[in-house]
Amino acid sequence: MDFKQIQELIKMVNKSNIGEVSIEEKGFKLTIKQKEEPVQNLIAAPLQQQSYAPQQPMANSVQSAPAAEKPKQTEAPPTDNLITIKSPMIGTFYRSSGPDKAAFVSVGDEIDNGKVVCIIEAMKLFNEIESEVRGKIVKVLVDDASPVEYDQPLFLVEPN
Repeated sequence: MDFKQIQELIKMVNKSNIGEVSIEEKGFKLTIKQKEEPVQNLIAAPLQQQSYAPQQPMANSVQSAPAAEKPKQTEAPPTDNLITIKSPMIGTFYRSSGPDKAAFVSVGDEIDNGKVVCIIEAMKLFNEIESEVRGKIVKVLVDDASPVEYDQPLFLVEPN
């Protein structure tokens, strides 16, 4: 099963009333669960433990996390005329294809459908994220090389 098939499967599960789908083939197992707050917390915790810190320090940082998120929410209040480009997966967000390369998009850039706007690294795979909207980048909501969650807002776009 390739990445595009997994993305399509995730979209279909999100649009349906299916709670959970599991697929096993040739030593590969994939489970997709419908978005619910408890499920997201269960999925995010193991990745943070493996990638960033053991369980005990993570528990200490829980108190500071909500304070760090609140300024981002107040900085960019959602408006009716802006479209949000969201992360289709959990991983690490990169604005460019390399440290010495220019960013794919910057504030003020015009984008079309299919334009690569960023890369998300997940399990050592670098996935190009393409725009599904046409418009102008108004705000970049994530810092380069930052971890992102599934469905986390990445960019605000003013549609054309």
